Amino acid sequence: MARPEAKLKELKPSELKREVGARRDLVVTLNRRSERRLIAYGDDFLFEKLPVGTRVIYPPPPLDPLPDPDQAIRYALLHPENADPLFAQLDPNMRVTIAIDDISLPLPPMRRPDIRERLLNQVLRTLADYGVDDVHLVIATSLHRRMTESEIRRMVGEKAFRQYWPDRLYNFDAENRAELAMLGKTEHDEEVWISKRAADSDLLIYLNLNLVPMDGGHKSVAVGLAPYRSLRHHHNAATLRDCHSYMDPTASALHRSADRMGRLINRTLNVFQIETAVNNQMYGGILDFLQKNEDRFSDWDRLRLKGFKWTLRNLSDELRRQMMNQYAAPYGMTGVWAGETEAVHARALAKVFQQYSVPVKGQSDILIVGVPYICPYNVNSIMNPVLVQCTGLGYLFNMYRGKPLVREGGTIIVCHPLRDEFHPEHHPSYIEFFHRCLAQTTDASELERNFEHEFARNPTYIHMYRYGHAYHGVHPFYMWYWGEPARQHAGRVIAAGCEEPEVAARLGWEPADTLDEAIAMATSELGRSATISYLHLPPLVIADVE
Repeated sequence: MARPEAKLKELKPSELKREVGARRDLVVTLNRRSERRLIAYGDDFLFEKLPVGTRVIYPPPPLDPLPDPDQAIRYALLHPENADPLFAQLDPNMRVTIAIDDISLPLPPMRRPDIRERLLNQVLRTLADYGVDDVHLVIATSLHRRMTESEIRRMVGEKAFRQYWPDRLYNFDAENRAELAMLGKTEHDEEVWISKRAADSDLLIYLNLNLVPMDGGHKSVAVGLAPYRSLRHHHNAATLRDCHSYMDPTASALHRSADRMGRLINRTLNVFQIETAVNNQMYGGILDFLQKNEDRFSDWDRLRLKGFKWTLRNLSDELRRQMMNQYAAPYGMTGVWAGETEAVHARALAKVFQQYSVPVKGQSDILIVGVPYICPYNVNSIMNPVLVQCTGLGYLFNMYRGKPLVREGGTIIVCHPLRDEFHPEHHPSYIEFFHRCLAQTTDASELERNFEHEFARNPTYIHMYRYGHAYHGVHPFYMWYWGEPARQHAGRVIAAGCEEPEVAARLGWEPADTLDEAIAMATSELGRSATISYLHLPPLVIADVE
């Protein structure tokens, strides 16, 4: 059996009673008797024997969901934070815009009813009770792809869809100049542009779903309803390089910029923020073994794992991808808050950290992460190499507070097949970015200086964004910038299980056929005494590193 990491007692016993499980048991050090570990590997899983001494960080078990989510939503609307109740802000002649988070989160998509459907039903009922008829529902896509009709129907529910689609329920269009409004500039000379419909409304209601601390707060309106002219101030190479931990908004230059913009928006508009939090019940039922410590697998867990691996191995790539994309997670809502943006976000953040944070002692020489089949930018799509880079270096490396899990100059091992695959409808500019731009340089500053504006103003990419279902032409640049802190911090990145070495080379990574080979490559440079940490997914986990 794997033993709990020694001296991992950051939380007092009295605090542990209020925490999720015994968090001292969520960090384990492997010995010779330890079982193999499951590691996400694209649309498959590796099952690998990791070296003795490897430290494995597991996520906490799921928080208990609220017994009656609809009642909790009604309570939040009646008892908001630092604001009047929603009903008290309404009159029949007002114009109301409801902005809604898109399908970037949660991952995988949640089982129906989606939390956003629950929120909409309660908010729309309140508006109807007080005679408010001038209501628009805007999907806050920013520079993400337009959601399809079926995706919107599934997210908002049949009732809202039938009543509002398509004239009063639609995707935000960041390239429709006539439907954008500039509210002013921040003290840092940042231009604040948002949806004109939202800017002209008497009340702007934002429906947010928090999965990780990067979500919510002022980032909701200031990013979700903003065009490139606003996003370029914080979604740039210099700003994202200064984001020491995306999981700690106070340490993120992006969040500081979005906060400045959001405060200007809130001084100008009447914003009523609604934020929710979900637990980490990513897999349930027949697949709940994926969230367990492998040393504690029962015979039934091992049998299910064997059947799961057999099924994945015997499906074609296309069928396996379809099966994965059709999976819906049994997330449970753990909290809902409404009212003034900063007060609401503080409550939501506390619940998110309660669900995901695990105390960890010290850094390692080597960090192993497994990149799954899905990230916020390829729902119902393909995980292309640029998104693998964004997920591995941009998100999973940054799943920490305090200090990174890997020391400066250490090695990051990313497990993924790394195929040269792209979705031509969703990610057309990614194809050119990967094959043309990265062929010339992987330096974020050079990419920004030499190519970003060209892609941002490319008329073909703008047309595909506005009238098709393509991410904005500039989007792959932002995904590359997300990985900049990890590239600056780590000495090398090794792609374990890489099927196409030229893809790894294009990313600036070293290919390895297997995880064992990748570990051997890392330890040959760092020595046999090199320490290893594996961030166990699924589900997500945030390491509080001392």
